[in-house]
Amino acid sequence: MGSTIGTTLRVTIFGQSHSEAVGCVIEGLPSGFALDRRALQAFMERRAPGRNAWSTPRKEADEVHIVSGLNARGETCGAPLTALIYNTNTRSGDYDELSRVPRPGHADFTAQMKWHGAQDVPGGGHFSARLTAPLCVAGGIALQYLEPRGVHIAGHALQVGSERDVPFDALRHSMESSAHLQQQMQSLRDAQPTGFPTISEKAGRRMAALIEQVRQDEDSVGGIVECVATGLPAGIGGPRYDGIQGTIARVVFGIPAVKGLEFGAGFSVAALRGSQNNDPYEMRDGTPIPASNSAGGSLGGISSGAPLLFRMAVKPTPSIARSQQSVDLMLGEGSILRIRGRHDPCVAPRAVPVAEAAMAIALLDSWLSWPPAPADWASSS
Repeated sequence: MGSTIGTTLRVTIFGQSHSEAVGCVIEGLPSGFALDRRALQAFMERRAPGRNAWSTPRKEADEVHIVSGLNARGETCGAPLTALIYNTNTRSGDYDELSRVPRPGHADFTAQMKWHGAQDVPGGGHFSARLTAPLCVAGGIALQYLEPRGVHIAGHALQVGSERDVPFDALRHSMESSAHLQQQMQSLRDAQPTGFPTISEKAGRRMAALIEQVRQDEDSVGGIVECVATGLPAGIGGPRYDGIQGTIARVVFGIPAVKGLEFGAGFSVAALRGSQNNDPYEMRDGTPIPASNSAGGSLGGISSGAPLLFRMAVKPTPSIARSQQSVDLMLGEGSILRIRGRHDPCVAPRAVPVAEAAMAIALLDSWLSWPPAPADWASSS
């Protein structure tokens, strides 16, 4: 079971939804980096369940316990950093039937075909979105390393069902759009941790109302999370399979419920001509930069100096209160399943910090693996 990502910065995720704890091991962090535990905990609270009306009623404190990797001053010491988050609010009895009757849209059936009953069933086991908590620990730490060095990351719920937010102004890459993008990112930071993660408050209210409606309908709804990184210099990453987009994609597709990923102008480029899609260059303050950003901040797998932008599509939560058609694997016959338990009617809002964490992990790994020459940015730590 592959649970490790990264080349120089290696992150291993472990635990199950209803195990005693979930956690992560982070290898390759530069030593001497002072970790702000309060800031890390504040980041975790944005993902934590049971904090608002649009998430699962399962309440977990998501308190981070770091058991190795720091010295007495709270700095990274070169040893692998290990963090634990204890599961304190599990109800495994809600899942007794699922060892026989798999939930449509979940990994219950495929896990049964692979491990023939040895898999951990309650809460989805290792497949659960609960495992995004330790991913956010690793990402929150990576964010703290990146931000003092000028790299800032923000995400928002771009779409829930048919309701859409204002997109990030990251594709024009003019002086005006860059200033506007910074304002958008700041407004999202100001709304944390309890506000709906949208740039437009009106859009957030519409999305929250839609989520409440699907909850009352005993259903769920999907969405799109948009994430951007600014301040990343040109030259980070590598060609082909070591490209910065591929590094991001590997982390993002490890997030449960993600079904699609696009960068920059994304799938809309299929309807464009080269003259429309190409990003011309200009000199700004003595530096060559792309004047637009259809590429989304990456060319040939290497950062261009423009904002790095991706959007990930998340499917509707498979666990819904409505009765669904399934099969009884023991009896070999059809069965009607009504799922118990506590589930999000839409995962998109809580997936926003997860997208930011994925971006941060991938960017820090790319930076450490493919540092730009001749500048030695990492030496400023």
